[in-house]
This record gives sequence, C-alpha cells and structure tokens, in this order.
Amino acid sequence: MIGLLNEYLYYLENTKMLAQNTISSYKIDISEYLLFLKKYHDIDEAKAIERKHIEAYLKSLSRHHFTARSISRKLSAIKSFHKYLLIESEVSINVAKEFKSLKLDQKLPSVLSIEEVVAILNVIKNDNILGLRNIALIELIYGSGLRVSELLSIKLEQIHSSKREIIIKGKGSKERVVPISEAAHISIMNYLEGSRSKLQKNKIRKELFLNRFGDKLTRQGFFGILDKLAKAAGITTKISPHTLRHSFATHLLEAGLDLRSLQLLLGHSDIGTTQIYTHISQNRAKEQYLKFHPDIKKD
Repeated sequence: MIGLLNEYLYYLENTKMLAQNTISSYKIDISEYLLFLKKYHDIDEAKAIERKHIEAYLKSLSRHHFTARSISRKLSAIKSFHKYLLIESEVSINVAKEFKSLKLDQKLPSVLSIEEVVAILNVIKNDNILGLRNIALIELIYGSGLRVSELLSIKLEQIHSSKREIIIKGKGSKERVVPISEAAHISIMNYLEGSRSKLQKNKIRKELFLNRFGDKLTRQGFFGILDKLAKAAGITTKISPHTLRHSFATHLLEAGLDLRSLQLLLGHSDIGTTQIYTHISQNRAKEQYLKFHPDIKKD
C-alpha cells in the first residue's frame, strides 16, 4: 500500500495544505500502521482492513507502553487516512470512523509573568550586534505572539513598517496580518539599522533574523539563546520560545481581550484551541487569591 500512502501524503500537502512537519508525522504514523498490518495480519490492500485490525494495532501500542497522548495522535492519523480512502473510493466503508479519540488530561502550558519577560529583556546588552538582534527576537515573539517557526521564517518583504504590521505565513500556508507592538517595532528598526547588515556580511539572505555566520537563525539556535537569557535573568523553570507565545496570549486575556480576537492574533483555526488560555488565567487567579487573601481564623 506504499502507492496509497504516497497519494495520501500528496493529498495532505496539496489539498489539505498541511505543514511539512505535520505531514512528516502522519507519514511515520501511517507507515508504522501499515507495517503492522502486513507483518501480523498479512494485509496489503486497503479493502482487507477491518475494525478488529485497528483495535489490534491500538492494543499493541498500549502493550508497548506508548503514552495516551502518542496513541491518540496515531489514532488521529489512522482516522484521517481511512477517511481519505473512502473519499477516493478505495474502500466502501470507513472502518475507523467509530473510533473515539482518547480523553487526555489537558496539560496547561507554562507562562512567564510580565516581570519575568522584562527581566529577560533587561539582561540583553544593546550595545552589540547580537544584543540588538536578541532584543528584536524577544520583543517580536512576545509582542505579537508568534510561533517560533513563524518568527524565524519572516522575510524582509513581509514587514510593513509604516503600518506596523507583519504578514505571517502560519500553519497550512495560511496567511494572517499581525500587529507589531511599539517596543517590537523600535527593536526591529534598531536591529535593521545597526546589526543585520553586519551579520549578513557578504551573503544575500531574505530572512529577517540571521545567526552570527550570516545564515538563517535556526530553531535550535533560538532555543539556545533563550535558555542562556532566562538563566541570566534568574528564571529557574524550563522555558522555550513557545512559552513567550503562551505568555503573550495569557497576558492579553487577563488584560481584557476577548477570546475571538485572541484566536485571530494567534492564528488558531479552532477557538477550542484558544480556550486553553482561559484555564491558565483561571488557575493564575486562583493562585493569586490563595497567596494574597487574608487567612481569617475564627475564635
């Protein structure tokens, strides 16, 4: 069924317009699924797959101690694959349709306080080319709530300085217009005027953010930068670039921004994804209540 798998991946890329990382994950999950069907049930055509075969595969994953989250992700890929098979008339019935996704304990993402974000910015020296770049990095990802992949993929032509906007190409090649905060706008201008050309050297690059060698700054590179800055700022909890996106969303919600507007800013296709931040805000409010409310004891 390798041919079907390749056609399915083409469908994900060109019809569903999914991101390459997502497509790669689906490719791995479905390849493992088809390998299991062939090895243990001698199935090499889609019409021979029955519900019991999917059940056997899921039980196999559980026996091999896959987490509920991993199994849920693999089941999602399987359901998508079988839906595609039905659409393309490769099968007459979707045998995966009735499988219910596993209920997972929702893990709330960690966020920084405003004071911690400021502390990170305060440890960056603004008198050198890397410092100017790093200030722009932090101000922009936090000030506009970008995904790290979006941040590092920004090209110069996507920035509309006069309007203080950036055209962001998000998941599934969907575009959205994101406002730039005043602090982020100033830091970007300082970086462009006093740093980027020196980093670029003799190379021609369209990306906004470059590393010390004049190449596009990588995800791993930014992780390393942020880790060093957080430690220098005295932040002991483990954070990532995505922590700054979570912090952006939580701080705006706490300031009174409505959920629908936040959804648009973050580029979420489903508002259910955005609602996670209401849970974070509620938890933070409870923590503050328990911390500051006077403990009145009765005689």
